Parts: sequence; structure tokens; C-alpha cells
Amino acid sequence: MTITSTAPPAADLGFLLHKHPGKVQAFDVSVGRAHVFFPEATAARCTVALLLEVDPIGLVRGKRFGGQDAFSLAQYVNDRPYAASSMVAVALGKVFRTAMAGRCDARPDLAEQALPLTIHIPALPARGGVEVVERL
Repeated sequence: MTITSTAPPAADLGFLLHKHPGKVQAFDVSVGRAHVFFPEATAARCTVALLLEVDPIGLVRGKRFGGQDAFSLAQYVNDRPYAASSMVAVALGKVFRTAMAGRCDARPDLAEQALPLTIHIPALPARGGVEVVERL
């Protein structure tokens, strides 16, 4: 998933998200590891990327998604590692928790501004079709 800002200075997106554009950061989440990095960070345009690395072995062994009570073939027949779904939402909530709360301690004025953001999620189910996604 990527979020791009074109509001000058666009690199202030790092302040809003509480992430440094010059660093790659990794966070443990319940389904694996989430990586945050900035492929582009200039005054004109800034993009932050969230890459979710799903641990399929951990999903099978974990109590939440598998465990001893799981269907015996579930560890072999499941699409969880390949689907962009609630796992992305969980990673977003953990990695960008402060930003989602609308708090920016370093630059409080930034959190109050409307920004032109472009959000790209490669795969996302949407009940209601394209119209619902465009309204969102």
C-alpha cells in the first residue's frame, strides 16, 4: 500500500505519520512483519509504502488463525498469505496508530490541514463496486 502527498513541502508527510523518510522501519504484527519505507521524498512529492510480509508458517501455528483446533487441511488449503484483507488493516492500525488518531506532536498544525493524498492498495474487495471506492 502507498500513500502519496503532493502538498508542498510534501516530505512533511513523514511528520504526520511519525516515520522518518530516510529510514526503513519494520514492525512485528500478528500475521508477520510490516515494513515502512519512503521510495520518494522530495519537497514536491512524497510517497510512503507499507509492505506486509505475511508469515504463512506463523499463521498455521498461531492460535488465532490455526492452531490445534484448526481444520486439518487448512494449513495447506488457504489463501490468507495471498489476500490483501483485514491483515493490511491490522498492520495499518499498528504502524500508523498515532497518525490515525490525528495527532502530530512535532507539527500540530499539519494534522489540521486538508492534504491532497493519493492512496493505492493493489488488491481490496469492495462491496458496491467502483462507485463506493471512488466515493471513499
